[in-house]
Amino acid sequence: MNSRFRRSGILFVLSAPSGAGKTTLCSALRQKPDFVYAVSCTTRAPRPGEIEGEDYFFIGDEEFARRAAADEFLEKAEVHGRRYGTLKSTVLDNLDKGIDVLIDIDTKGAAFIRDCGDRFILDALADVFIMPPNLEELRHRLTKRGTETNEQIAVRLHNAAAEMRHWRRYKYAIISGSMEEDIEKFRAVMRAERYLSRRLVET
Repeated sequence: MNSRFRRSGILFVLSAPSGAGKTTLCSALRQKPDFVYAVSCTTRAPRPGEIEGEDYFFIGDEEFARRAAADEFLEKAEVHGRRYGTLKSTVLDNLDKGIDVLIDIDTKGAAFIRDCGDRFILDALADVFIMPPNLEELRHRLTKRGTETNEQIAVRLHNAAAEMRHWRRYKYAIISGSMEEDIEKFRAVMRAERYLSRRLVET
């Protein structure tokens, strides 16, 4: 009698300091439909070019508070006075169907998920930290993109140094190189996780 197998869904959590290329990497990864990207909710206003439901779900403070009180968020955090959160429904529904999910969150959000105590979530979790080779390289990247003042760059570098101290808490750490290299490294992680025997369920 032939056994049939199905694979449980994987929760890929991607974190990186600002300027390390996380947003660009996510945009590139989303070009192939091999996972669901969990769009976060935020109370901040949309930036030029951002699309509702694709970049974020833009909601008010009262709506965010209502959802938080109803325990609808898998993780939530406050950054620069604005609140961000990932809805449980998107993540859990897809994982339960064996569909992989990618979420792009900061180190606080990743720690929140790691410490959630939910066995289903923790078994699905594959967290990845992307970091520049050093802070000087990060300074170069931030300066090159030309979107921040020197003072803003200094703040981002200070925050990045604090975030980079958390890399050991992640299952995988990728030293950022070119965008093509980062994509290939991340996809190598995805392939490895998908072949783990413990992710197979006999039906």
